[in-house]
Amino acid sequence: MNPRVLMIGWELPPFNSGGLGEACLGLAKALSKKGVKITFVLPQKVDINVDFMDVVFADIEDSLKMMLSSYVTYSEWAKQFGTDGKNINPFDFLGGALEYAEKIGKIARRCNFDLVHSHDWLTFPAGIVAKKLSNKPFVTHVHQTEMDRTGGHNLNPIVYNIEKVGMEKADKVISVSQFTKNILVNNYAIDPNKITVVHNGIEEISRKRLPPALAAMKKLNYKLVLFLGRITLMKGPEYFVRAAKTVLEHRPKTIFVVVGSGDMQEQMMAEAGNLGIMDNFLFTGFLRGEEKNRIWQSADLFVIPSVSEPFGITALESIANGTPVLLSKQSGVAEVLSHVLKVDFWDTDEMANKIISVLAYPSLKKVLKQESSKELPLINWDKSADKCIGIYRSIQENHGF
Repeated sequence: MNPRVLMIGWELPPFNSGGLGEACLGLAKALSKKGVKITFVLPQKVDINVDFMDVVFADIEDSLKMMLSSYVTYSEWAKQFGTDGKNINPFDFLGGALEYAEKIGKIARRCNFDLVHSHDWLTFPAGIVAKKLSNKPFVTHVHQTEMDRTGGHNLNPIVYNIEKVGMEKADKVISVSQFTKNILVNNYAIDPNKITVVHNGIEEISRKRLPPALAAMKKLNYKLVLFLGRITLMKGPEYFVRAAKTVLEHRPKTIFVVVGSGDMQEQMMAEAGNLGIMDNFLFTGFLRGEEKNRIWQSADLFVIPSVSEPFGITALESIANGTPVLLSKQSGVAEVLSHVLKVDFWDTDEMANKIISVLAYPSLKKVLKQESSKELPLINWDKSADKCIGIYRSIQENHGF
């Protein structure tokens, strides 16, 4: 008999700020198809319509709605809370996570479940409370760490401690990649035997061909190179700009499209301006659905120059849209993809060389598209769900359930 899971999350699409919500939805859907009964808890009431699991809300204060954009740096939190340069009390922005932990008690008492599964640090305090109240096993699922968000510099010590304690209190830790597992072992001193790697996946859907975006540029024979994601330190936007400078010295008819937003957007623009290449950049802001896929399908290459990328579902989405990928070796998705180009994030000369190669040689682009599309069906949420069910059953056996 499959277990009943109290799954504690922070976001679900379309009310998500990044890949965390997409990953939670994909995994929960696959688990439900395999017979796992899920009660999914969100911090606040939003208009979510899913028919494969029960969604309940902790109803934290309305004033904390800004907390939905959770994966930003410490300095950006300070800006959001208008501290006027003064030191911010960490509990101002941890308040949402702590109140979540307070409110989870009522939910834990009224729901029937066999184990608790929490996604990332903002839900770890709530997971710990649910474990204590129910005396049921507790799984923490690490999609991203404070080490990733800060590049290992200027860590918020309280966030780091919540992550560490959450993993220490857990009966089992799920990591989205071996890359992230290494961080948990080396930087958080978590027992490697406690951690199981469960790679993310992508739904097996056929992406329909859409009317091309930026058609006028394409008619003028411009090539399009895409950056898509949160414009934050961990995503390496400055390395993308530096590589673009080198590319444009050899291929001036190239447009670098930036889709997304984040606390480094102004810095990214300033860097492009300082290098004299701003005319070759297009910033679209955050896009969803067909608007995003239209640009993906129009791009000649998708680049993920991340400094620290726990997984990188966008690489899979790019392949699904028929666009080849260049990604940093410092990414978890590099572990499951062979037919993509890979480069160290800091090696902007080699990054530029690989971009130029794809733009200059249509046969290379064609081979990357064809071969990476063959890999995609092997990277799916069904496999991720099977691994999670195996973890659940192992924990239940160890606890005598």
